[in-house]
This record gives sequence, structure tokens and C-alpha cells, in this order.
Amino acid sequence: MNVVVAKTETGRAMSDAFAIARDRLAGTGKVSDHRRQAFDAYGREGLPHRRIEDWKYTDLRALMREVLPLAPAPDGPALTRAGSALKLHAVAGARRLVLVDGVFAPKLSELGDPEKGLGIRTLREVLEAGDAMLHTQLFAPDNSNPMVALNSAMMTDGMVIDVADGAVLTEPLHIVHIASGGTPAAMFTRSMLRLGKDSGATLVESYIAADGAKAYQAYDSLIVSIGNHARLDHVRLVEDGRDAFNIASAIVTLGAHAHFNTFGMTSGANVSRYQATIAFAGEGSRVETNGVNLLNGRQHADTTLFLDHAVPHCDSREVFRAVVDDRGHSVFQGRIVVRPKAQKTDAKMMTRALLLSDEAEADNKPELEIFADDVTCGHGATTGALDESLLFYLRARGLSEKEAQALLIQAFVGEAIESIANDTLREVAISAAQRWLEARG
Repeated sequence: MNVVVAKTETGRAMSDAFAIARDRLAGTGKVSDHRRQAFDAYGREGLPHRRIEDWKYTDLRALMREVLPLAPAPDGPALTRAGSALKLHAVAGARRLVLVDGVFAPKLSELGDPEKGLGIRTLREVLEAGDAMLHTQLFAPDNSNPMVALNSAMMTDGMVIDVADGAVLTEPLHIVHIASGGTPAAMFTRSMLRLGKDSGATLVESYIAADGAKAYQAYDSLIVSIGNHARLDHVRLVEDGRDAFNIASAIVTLGAHAHFNTFGMTSGANVSRYQATIAFAGEGSRVETNGVNLLNGRQHADTTLFLDHAVPHCDSREVFRAVVDDRGHSVFQGRIVVRPKAQKTDAKMMTRALLLSDEAEADNKPELEIFADDVTCGHGATTGALDESLLFYLRARGLSEKEAQALLIQAFVGEAIESIANDTLREVAISAAQRWLEARG
């Protein structure tokens, strides 16, 4: 009975928060209807819990307990703090698109002089315009996932990016999410990237916090469409504040002979979950997903991937590494489904975890569901500690214990980081890993 009462009070508080936020949410008419339907879907489920199979390792009712109210629009001091935080995470040669507390910040962004074939709009202006077809695409993600539904209901801003047929961008696009450091609150963002046929782009996403940002919640989603013979390189770096929550989703669809190369690293946030659904809609496509969790203290990070092989002659590779210290908890769930018509599929998945303390935990759950008979598929998972003989070898050559551990950890995660095609972005990822290593003391 107590559980039911608590759930009812939580649901009432969230409903009140949605009603209060309605005046700040972009879009009217059908957009408002989409929002209400999404919020109702979230209200029926509430925060996911361990009795839901996909969330069995990440019980948000226990870890997070409640959704905070919507963050206010950033004022002058908030933008100043965000600008200071941005300096450490700027990527040389990239076009910067900055969202502060869930709102686009034009003064911190670079919109001028776009490359040929590149179109950039904010989510807010798209939702306030009358493009019903585009609105439908933006609200397309499945509301059966309660956190995606909540994001659909509450999203305030984001980026809508189009790359025309045949356009190959030479500069990466860098979407930076910044928590400015005001009162603990929630940020809801959604972005869309559409690549035309024979096009190419590199997208970087960073999640960071300004000085003083504490106990905030970041909810983000990304919708990606990759056209025939197009390529997208994607790098995702989560370096949120250590008591923050980051819940993010991605929905990716590939056309024929498309290529999607994605890398993600989580070293920040107290609790984080990244859930991605990648669908093969055209023959001859390839997906490479690589990820790293670097965790210590009581950090909890969950990466859940679903690859849907629905057509023939497609390849996928998943490489995931976790380094867990203290009482950290890393989760990797990788599910590959091969549909009956997806003959000649070649899909492989490998996850490895490195535990640096007796209380560290790693849950790895690779899954294969194969309904075709002419395929090449495989998966594996390992968990272990640092090799004592290698540590002794390095210590015998004058390295301290922390230096020896750092060298072995860098080698352990190197295979995933090396998947980043862009040299500059590879160095950015290496720098993020080094910051985590240095913070271990």
C-alpha cells in the first residue's frame, strides 16, 4: 500500500510540473497533442524499474526516485558560467552548437557561413513552424519506452540538422549540452540529423557542467536518418557533474550501403543510461559501435544497444570496454536481432570489463536472436582484474602503482578509442580518458 501511495504522489507531482511547463514548451495544435499523448504514455508507466527486463540493472525508481522540475531559461550569469565551462571542451575545427540548461545559446554557438548543403535550425523554431510531416518525424520515437515518452512531452530545444544529397561536410558538428549551475532542475533536449544520399558528416556530442552545477538531470534524445551510400561518424562524450543524472536515447535508421561509425565514452554523472536503437533499412550497410565506461566512486553507467538487422547483406561490430573502480557499477546490454529476411548478416559483439577494486561491479548481457539460417554471428563477454605480472614489470622499471595502472588502463580502452576516424576527435577522447585517470589520484 505504501508503494502505491508513493507512486501516486510522484505521478501527481510530475503531472503538476508538466502543466506548469506547458507555457514554455514550443508548439501548438498537433504538437501539443503529441506532447500530451507522450506524457500520458509516461504517466502510465512512470520511472522504469528492475521488474522491466531492459531496466533490471538500472532501477530509476531506486536510483533517481523523481524527475526534477524543468530548468528555467538561462540568464546572463548562467551563460557566462557556461562559456567558461565551454573553453575546456571546445573541439578545434568543429562547428559549435551549444544548449545551456536545455535552451539553444546563439551567442556561444557558430551558425554563420555554413558549408554548402548544410542546414541548421533549432528544435524550437521547427516546432513553432507548420511542417506537420517534420513534426511527425520528431515525435516518431516509440512512446512504449517511458523515458523516451517523457522526453517527447517535455523537450524544450535542440538542433535540427540537414545534410543535402552529395554534400560531404569537412568540419565536424559539435552539439554541447551544458548545465549552468543554478538550482537543481531537469533539462529536456531532442535533436535530429538527416543525411541525404551520398553525403557524409561527423557529429560530436558533449555533456558537461559549469562550476557549481549540482544534482541536475539531463534528458536527451537523438533521431538520425542516414541516406543511401551516406556515412556518419559519431562521437559522444559524457563528462557531466559527479552528482548529475544523464538519461539519453538514440534512434538511428540506415539506408542502403550506408555506414555508421559511433563511439561513446562515459566518465561523468552519478547515474547515466544511454539507450540506442539502430535499424538496418537498406541492404549492404555497416555499423560499428564502440564504447567505454570509466567509473569510480559510486557511479552507475548503463549502455543498452539494440541492433535490428531486417535486410540482407549487412554487417555490425560492437566493441565495449568498462573500467570500474571503488564501488562503481557498469552495465552493458547488447541485443542483436536478425530477422528472417536478413540473410548474409555478419554481426559480432564483444564486451570486456576491468575491475579495479573488490567492490566494483560490471553486468554484461550480450544477446543474439537469429531467425535467418545463412548468417555469421557471435558474441562474448569477459570480466577480470589488472594483470599482476604486467603491473610488477612496469613497477620494476620505475613507475608508481598509479602510473602503471594508468598505462594498462589506456591500453585496455585503446581498441575502442582507435575506432574514431578523425584524428582530432581521437585526441579529444584520449584527453577525456586522461582527465579521469588523473582524477583517480
